[in-house]
Parts: sequence; structure tokens; C-alpha cells
Amino acid sequence: MPQDTHQGRLTPVTDETFAATVLAADRPVVVDFWAEWCPPCRPVSRHLAELAEEFGDALRFVTVNSDENPQSTRAYQIMSMPTMLVFRDGQVVGSIVGARPKNHLRLSFARHLDG
Repeated sequence: MPQDTHQGRLTPVTDETFAATVLAADRPVVVDFWAEWCPPCRPVSRHLAELAEEFGDALRFVTVNSDENPQSTRAYQIMSMPTMLVFRDGQVVGSIVGARPKNHLRLSFARHLDG
């Protein structure tokens, strides 16, 4: 199943929509940089879709196909897949490189919530 057909709250982002969707967001945003050829990206994507439902409106979850969006990938020096960056107020405030268990991701992202 291609990753850009995520169900739920994962929003595909492109080089053209990155600034408006991520940098100008009114809440923290988790950006999943992935590639079709990346085997660990698939389970991470499933975890993120589930976590997007759990976190609801507190966090926004988006995906960037790195092969199709080289500007965003280069701008944030993404060298390994999957890489997840957490943005707040247009700045990177957290990162996770490589596949991690869902609970690890949940705890890492929860640190970026208000309150």
C-alpha cells in the first residue's frame, strides 16, 4: 500500500505546501520524511496514523515523500529514512531518526504539547 494513501489524520505535504502547512501551523507538527523504497517507513507510518488519532487536534501529523519533494528534504538535511521532525512556531524542536516502537514515539511527541 503506498504511503501517500494514509487514512485518518496524516496529511501529505509537498515542497509547495510545506511552509503553509508546517511552518505556519498554529500547533506543533510532526513531519514524517519517508520514501517508497524504505522498508521501516511502513510500520512507522502505521504508528503515526494511530498516534494522530490519539493526539487529535493537539498535534498535527504530516508526511513528506522525500523522493518527490527534494527541496524540503534538503532544507532539513534528511539523510536517513524514516526521519520525523517536530516543528513548533516554524522551528524544529525535536527529531527522531529511524524506526522506533509506537510507545517511544508517543512519549517523544507528548513532550511537545502545551501544558
